[in-house]
Amino acid sequence: MQRTESLVALHCLPPKIAVRICLGILLTSLIACVDGENRVNTGNRDGILHWGNASEPQTLDPHIATGVPESKIMLALMEGLVLKDTKTLEPIPGVAHSWDVSEDGRVYTFYLRENARWSNGDKLTAEDFVWSWWRALQPAIGNLYAYMFFPIKNAKAYYEGELKDFKQVGVHALDNYTLKVTLENPTPYFLQLLDHASLFPVHRGTIEKFGDADERGTRWTFEGNMVGNGAFQLNEWRINRHVSVSRNPHYWDAKNVKLNGVVFYPTENITTEERMYRSGQLHYTFEVPVDKVQSYRERNAEDLQIYPYLGSYFYRFNTRLPHFSDKRVRRALAMAVDREKISEHVLKAGQVPSYAITPPDTMGYFPESDLRFDPEQARKLLAEAGYPDGAGFPPSDILYNTSEEHRKVAVAIQQMWKQYLNIDVNLLNQEWKVYLDSASNGDFEIARASWIGDYVDPNNFLDMWLCNGGNNRTGWCNEEYDRLILEEAPTASNHAERIAIFTRAEKMLLADMPVLPIYIYTSKHLIHPAIKNFPQNILNQPSFKDIYLDPGDQQMEGGH
Repeated sequence: MQRTESLVALHCLPPKIAVRICLGILLTSLIACVDGENRVNTGNRDGILHWGNASEPQTLDPHIATGVPESKIMLALMEGLVLKDTKTLEPIPGVAHSWDVSEDGRVYTFYLRENARWSNGDKLTAEDFVWSWWRALQPAIGNLYAYMFFPIKNAKAYYEGELKDFKQVGVHALDNYTLKVTLENPTPYFLQLLDHASLFPVHRGTIEKFGDADERGTRWTFEGNMVGNGAFQLNEWRINRHVSVSRNPHYWDAKNVKLNGVVFYPTENITTEERMYRSGQLHYTFEVPVDKVQSYRERNAEDLQIYPYLGSYFYRFNTRLPHFSDKRVRRALAMAVDREKISEHVLKAGQVPSYAITPPDTMGYFPESDLRFDPEQARKLLAEAGYPDGAGFPPSDILYNTSEEHRKVAVAIQQMWKQYLNIDVNLLNQEWKVYLDSASNGDFEIARASWIGDYVDPNNFLDMWLCNGGNNRTGWCNEEYDRLILEEAPTASNHAERIAIFTRAEKMLLADMPVLPIYIYTSKHLIHPAIKNFPQNILNQPSFKDIYLDPGDQQMEGGH
């Protein structure tokens, strides 16, 4: 995956807790409260989780958002037909309490909870999903995840304008609480898709109150306006300060939600984020500074959590530009990157050097790659492309969003390309929202990127490179690659055949090298011991409705 002003009434909570929540929100800009209290201490007592969330969210519209920071907030505010078990990642009931699957694996019938409600108390019905998915497939909304719907019968044809009548798309409300979804082909990961934000329902009345259904950037997601269906509801969104949510009294499982609220903080500066953690201002950090990992291992190992993460870190090339339209140039740059050195000396937290896009052993799939670190061959390729010893290579930038880790990786690669290829590249840093716009609009030469699994299947890492795919952004297009991903893989007779097809496709991708794989992520965070029921999983996906805080022995000065 891609990191106003009135306070919503808290009448649904006990008065003392409501007062504490309000005070906590008003004081979030302070480093510590009076008498040595801090956010963590008061949060532990009042059930308010303080969460480092990387970047200021671009939007909270699930049909527009693309980043991990946005996804975490939306997981609290919204819910799909199914959820994921946070230990096994197996689909479990969400808005749908159960479902049936036809013998041929193509027809899913979902039975919605009759007590499912929107946060304003309105009933949530099957028609809400039909309308929401119609909205998500309107080209004007600019949904970069529209292809997530393509397993559904006729969804792709509708999105591309070949069909005009949405009734021909395989999603129908049989009654208020029964939703029938028909697929083009059996899709083993379909249930996993339903927990992705792009397939979340949205509240039609609220959206239409503030603009057209397919209009971008309206005020429907602002505090005081937003209506969701998740375990929490939006209280306050202070730009570049925090987003706060509190328990949704209308949520179907409200009695089992343990937290009273969550406050999400933009923490792009991970050095500052780590200091906030040490001073007791955060329960959870989005990242850990590279130079702090070892000291935490030695002194506060119980706070440091590092575990596998289904995520790939890479650079995109803009293949529309003349010098990057030559795959020899792209491959030369890829072969002049010493990934082992980056992992061992720059990152230092168990990240795995990567020579393909899909993480190894994703549902038993191991990508095959002939990419290697070979400066001599890289120089030969660059010379063949017309740039002997780097002569005449056009000025180029590496674009990255604000992060010390991204900067360090970019500096290392900049130095390697100078050392091995004698070419100069500049580093261009942009804050998250601007970076997303630049990448989406193709306004870059080379752009830092990553892809965090939305579901556990190789398809999730390979279908993003389809011609004109919303998350492709490189300008690369290979019709045979599209055919393998869209036609052959979905009709494969078994998993082994799917794996073989994915292998062929990824070899095509790596042969053309529109993307430069660098490493496979590990997930590394500082997590306060008071946080309970926070299981590790390879998608790094929490369930805020299940997390709770155990005050234990309060440490009045923080001090972790």
